[in-house]
Amino acid sequence: MNTKKGQPDSKSGRAGVDKTFEREDKLENPMTVRYLTPRERASEAMREKLGLLNKDRKRELEMMKKKDYKEKMGLLEEPVIIGTPGLDLITLGLVDTNKIPNYELTVEDGRRLAKEYNRVLMWRQRARQATWSTFLRLKKEAIEVLADDLRAAALVPDLTPFPANRFMATLTLPIEGYIDKVMEAAKKSSGREKLG
Repeated sequence: MNTKKGQPDSKSGRAGVDKTFEREDKLENPMTVRYLTPRERASEAMREKLGLLNKDRKRELEMMKKKDYKEKMGLLEEPVIIGTPGLDLITLGLVDTNKIPNYELTVEDGRRLAKEYNRVLMWRQRARQATWSTFLRLKKEAIEVLADDLRAAALVPDLTPFPANRFMATLTLPIEGYIDKVMEAAKKSSGREKLG
């Protein structure tokens, strides 16, 4: 083992080769995405409004202006399918890819939409809280009206689990033909596994 600074260990001859490849990768790869805390992001936005840009931000903006920026950063133009392959709505033919809207948003549009979305979420949360408080108040009033023996039974919470053989209730309507196509796809995939 060599203890001198700057000399590679005689046993590990690949260390120098690996470092060379690592340096080449860093030179060829595009600039990594900078992580900024919310406070740093806010201060950078304030400086940008005043016309003061640091070197990293200038480089980031130049990279975004280039045509091949999305390819280098690994951002795909076509939509990525999320979920089980073969069982999503597009592959099953229930949704047409040409009808999916494509949005190009600016930073200001994104901030405006985020504020609007936050406002809607807060409105929903307040409505939900009001509904629950009303429900609990009415429940307490209903239990107080009951006879003594029924009141004791009503105060015990019902912890029986939901039946496993039943589907949970959903707020959205079922998509016609979706279950049938999922079952067909499952049969085809199980048939392929048996053959393979």
